[in-house]
Amino acid sequence: MNWLNLEHLLLEPAGQRLVTTEPALDHPQLWEKSLSLAAGLQARGIQRLAVHLEDAGMLAIALLGAWRAGVSVLLPADLQPQTRQRWDDAVDAWLTEAGDLDALYQAPLSAAALDLDACGLSLCTSGSSGEPKRIDKTLRQMANEVQALETLWGADLGEACIIGSVATQHIYGLLFRVLWPLCAGRTFVRQQLAFPEDLQRASREHSQFAWVASPALLKRMGDNLDWPALTPVKRVFSSGGALPLEAASSLHQRLQQWPTEILGSSETGGIAWRQGEQLWQPFADVQLSQDADGALRIESPYLPAGHIEQTADAAKIHGDGRFELLGRLDRIVKLEEKRISLPMLEQALTEHAWVAEARLGVVQENRAFLGALVVLSGDGLHALRNQGRRTVTQTLREHLSQHCEALALPRRWRLLRQLPLNTQGKLPQADVEALLLAPRPKAPEVLAQVEANGEWTLQLAIPPDLAYFSGHFPQTPVLPGVVQVDWALNLGQQLLNLPGQFAGMEVLKFQQLVRPDDRIELHLRFDQERGKLYFAYRNETAACSSGRILLELASE
Repeated sequence: MNWLNLEHLLLEPAGQRLVTTEPALDHPQLWEKSLSLAAGLQARGIQRLAVHLEDAGMLAIALLGAWRAGVSVLLPADLQPQTRQRWDDAVDAWLTEAGDLDALYQAPLSAAALDLDACGLSLCTSGSSGEPKRIDKTLRQMANEVQALETLWGADLGEACIIGSVATQHIYGLLFRVLWPLCAGRTFVRQQLAFPEDLQRASREHSQFAWVASPALLKRMGDNLDWPALTPVKRVFSSGGALPLEAASSLHQRLQQWPTEILGSSETGGIAWRQGEQLWQPFADVQLSQDADGALRIESPYLPAGHIEQTADAAKIHGDGRFELLGRLDRIVKLEEKRISLPMLEQALTEHAWVAEARLGVVQENRAFLGALVVLSGDGLHALRNQGRRTVTQTLREHLSQHCEALALPRRWRLLRQLPLNTQGKLPQADVEALLLAPRPKAPEVLAQVEANGEWTLQLAIPPDLAYFSGHFPQTPVLPGVVQVDWALNLGQQLLNLPGQFAGMEVLKFQQLVRPDDRIELHLRFDQERGKLYFAYRNETAACSSGRILLELASE
């Protein structure tokens, strides 16, 4: 590959070097647009710029143009009103869509090398507490990191097109999806592809490709994909959280390679990498030590010169420099004066065959106690469906009792389809505790809905922890028929603007049971003349239930 240092990307246009696909953008176009944007920023006196662009090609233009103009860049995590309000006073302008760039283009500035120490950007991260935090990076730190990535994996990737499922507003996506391929001369797909089917579709358009993904996406890559067509993938990167070994093993079986997990953060940059059950291998030139509590301390060329970053990650460093993580020290809580390590209990829970993932938190009511968010494995879902919720939670409590005192056993359980990670692949502790305080769900999850010829078809997921399963029946949870009727009426009112009120039922049939975590289809049609709402639930193979709901106009 024809490597260009990050600081030299605007020195001169590089021939037929292609940067992005769909639409195509080559390096001469990138070079000209970046210098034209730089001229526009200077002409308007903009010195501080917030950039949030979903198109990674436009983001590359915005970053290089801003750096050439001597403008500081802020990458907000999202464009929610509270986010814009939070950072409005810190910037002079926002770039959020293609038109914002078009309005700034002027006759280009002259080509020049970028100043590694004067140029930089600020990243916004929620951290574990959920409170937004601003982290400043210099171009030198990022240049050091992309050079290290190329040294480590460049030969393996060759001319692979980089396809990503993660946002470029955060350090992992920014480095792996934009800055590294820019320097290496690899093309990259502009859009973030958040679903496995989209990743597959993009991969089929390239003879060589690599994935920059998150654990959340990799865990959802199931049997419905054309795995033989995906085996040419050069490397699968994963970062943003721990990738469960079950998911990593599944990918290894299907792709004949282990995904490469990256350990790092916005504060530290990359720290280490691993594959499968291996220990973490520090990146070259990353120096690790520990404080008195055993938490990692990091010295790195991806940090400010002379700075040592103190983490809250407890670790065991082996003689060859590799290490294993032992959990976060800032997630140790006190109950009745007893210190309890939440990561230790979570690890113990995931050792049970019924548990794929777990997160614990403190529930503050009359008296503080622990609660658990649990994503059940396939075996766990089978147990839930055939033995009931009480058996599952009691079995997990008994398993956990071998690892802790009775006061540390969770008293509240929430059984989830997946952990509700935020856009950065995190689950802040405040969100864990809010979920534990929330009541169990009473409605289905609507995955998709379409309308054709007056009939609505909805794809529904039945929450494994649905409140209506309790007591109906304790050992074999079944969705009650009255709830199915109620859901049909409520969803019909939302979609069909139904008149009047419930007045009775006709030809009600129940044919197949609906169980925890089922995926079902709901068909709704309203006969205006007769005042009847027709509904039918189906699973993949058969009808589950059907009927007609009679409606009458409310009296004046």
